[in-house]
Amino acid sequence: MLSFGIVDDDAASIRMLQSIIEKSWLGEVVMTAENGSEGEKAVLGSNPDVLLIDLLMPDQDGIETIRHLKEQGYGGKYVMISQIEHKEMIGRAYQAGIEFYIRKPINRIEVEAVLTKVKEHWNIGRYLNEIKNVMTKLGGVNDRLGNAHRRATVKEIVQPILRDMGIVGESGSGDMIKIMEHLVLHNREDSLPPLKQLYEAAARSHRDPCKEAKAVEQRIRRAVMNAASNLASLGAADFGNPKFEHYAPIYFDFHDIRLKMKEIDGQPQPGGGKANIKKFLQVLYLEVLDKRRGMFD
Repeated sequence: MLSFGIVDDDAASIRMLQSIIEKSWLGEVVMTAENGSEGEKAVLGSNPDVLLIDLLMPDQDGIETIRHLKEQGYGGKYVMISQIEHKEMIGRAYQAGIEFYIRKPINRIEVEAVLTKVKEHWNIGRYLNEIKNVMTKLGGVNDRLGNAHRRATVKEIVQPILRDMGIVGESGSGDMIKIMEHLVLHNREDSLPPLKQLYEAAARSHRDPCKEAKAVEQRIRRAVMNAASNLASLGAADFGNPKFEHYAPIYFDFHDIRLKMKEIDGQPQPGGGKANIKKFLQVLYLEVLDKRRGMFD
């Protein structure tokens, strides 16, 4: 139920306003006061949703009282009551923060109409606050989901890329993931160290690291060549294929992709079996860094 406060130096006006509010089922009056300074204390003590306040009072007028209440954090709605119809004075009242104005002598129909509007505004404000609170809670859920997303592993980032290029099931893709994990943990720059170091890093846990490093190199080379062939096939079938458009120009020298596309079309090309392994791994590493940075933005 909406709560009202009334501050007016005319006791008869207070009684009339209270009667209209309560008999019209607009809400309940939780405080009354007959001057501004006393009204300040009563308002801050009971915190009504709506304050009806007289413009002219002997010790402290309504505009001054509103200003003091705002300074002390009271956030209710204000309705001014006055027999004065001076435009400048009413303008000052609206500038002070009143939302509606009731003229004296008090008329039941006018009071009911104005306070019904006030109640509608108050209900809308409460509804909007409820929506805001729900959105804030949803934002917290999204933040938690976002935090879960931020914990995505290098493998979870790399695998979709390799899947798009058709090589996620190859043994060389596992070697690439190990290399990316090593780079994320130990490399402090965007550029790559020598390939030999990367192959050795991928082979470190093997019982014969030296021999395994050579096998890593061969597996990665085979996987990269297959990726080039797969992308060339996509491009030959549809030059506008989104996977072809995205991966072919940045992971490979486009000249090499064109040679493979011609091979697919039955035109063997000398030197068409080359692949720039370092460029492939460099671009893959940059994509990993970019996605990880995006997660923490």
